[in-house]
Amino acid sequence: MRLTITAFLVVFLIFSPLFHVLADETQDSYGSIADYLNRIYGIDNNAGLTAFPVLNIPLGGRSEGMIAFAAISDDVSFLEFNPAGSAMLEKTELAFFHNNWIADTKIEGIAFATRFGNFGLAGGAKLLYMPFTEYNIYGERVSNGYYSEGAAILNVSYNMFSGYYFSGLSLGLNIKGAFRVMPDFTDNFDNIISGSGMSQSAVMAMADIGILTRFNLFKMYSSREKNASFALVARNLGPPALDEPLPTVFSAAVSYKPIRPLAIAFDFNLPFNLTDYTLSELPYAALGLSVNITNFLSMRGGFMYKAGSSRVSVGSAVSLNKIAVDVNYTLDLLTQLQPLNRVSLGIRFDLGDRGRSHATNRVEELYLLGLEAYSYGNHADAKLCWEEALRLNPRYDPAREGLAMIVNREDLTQRIEDLYRLDF
Repeated sequence: MRLTITAFLVVFLIFSPLFHVLADETQDSYGSIADYLNRIYGIDNNAGLTAFPVLNIPLGGRSEGMIAFAAISDDVSFLEFNPAGSAMLEKTELAFFHNNWIADTKIEGIAFATRFGNFGLAGGAKLLYMPFTEYNIYGERVSNGYYSEGAAILNVSYNMFSGYYFSGLSLGLNIKGAFRVMPDFTDNFDNIISGSGMSQSAVMAMADIGILTRFNLFKMYSSREKNASFALVARNLGPPALDEPLPTVFSAAVSYKPIRPLAIAFDFNLPFNLTDYTLSELPYAALGLSVNITNFLSMRGGFMYKAGSSRVSVGSAVSLNKIAVDVNYTLDLLTQLQPLNRVSLGIRFDLGDRGRSHATNRVEELYLLGLEAYSYGNHADAKLCWEEALRLNPRYDPAREGLAMIVNREDLTQRIEDLYRLDF
């Protein structure tokens, strides 16, 4: 317990520059943080040139708490970080999200993901909305409504070459649609311009592609799960909307679990302006940590290093039976240090694994029965057990190796018998 808590506190050491700023009570918290980070990391002159900011705001959950998540992608919040995640998802999940963003802006979201063998399917949607009100010089309301943006995602992925020793290489695709709705606004004489909001509204289609693989690397504990992963992702690939490019980003990511309770993730992101690459934003990176304190309580933290828009996030999840509640608090240059500002809430429902764990247990039981039969020299029964194991899971390599061992032994026995007959 002491080790896991100590590991989690490493998150706060990463954020130590912020703590020095917050300790300065003579300055406004928001202003001092923004000024300090801008002096360290600089300002990106190409920031803010892309459309649909809703695409850059995560729904919530573990992915928002860690910020770096493309290589982990182990729950339904993978949907916005790596489309390859669904083919490696352990459980079918349904999640609902609520996110308090800047000022009165809210984000509501829903996501669902499931897996059929090596095929993964998922879908989700989110809506950003904020009040839009215009007043004239006399303080009279002349226009009102809601500015809103939304996005819908359909996901499919397939895990190739998976087996007992290799988790496979998952390829994923997201097809996404986004919209923006602007209320009508007024002219210089406080007259509402009919259709003005529609002229600024837009609808756009785009795609994400990603790959994900997991493997063991310097693993110092016993577990079936792989302790390292690697991912490549391209997000928001599509044409411009009203001459504004989409926030296209190419990412390379890794994650590593040096011990069972602790996961470390790192994402390197390269924004790319598809209409004019010279106007692309500067590269940025994110580091995330996650610690399982107990079987039902986990904590996480993340830090995104980005010129002019760095972000800090901390969060926790409580899992009770088949329901998990995720809460995150995020501080960036758009928000102030206030108790309820930039808080996101997620509720995930575990809908089961479609019988995969039962099938896995049965396959392993058959394999062990085969080993026992083989050890007693009953090769026929061992062969039957291992063939049945492979029927249930054709990629269970130990059973295949056992059958090969029987075949090799039979071949060797036959050669010995042939030699014996030649001698006489």
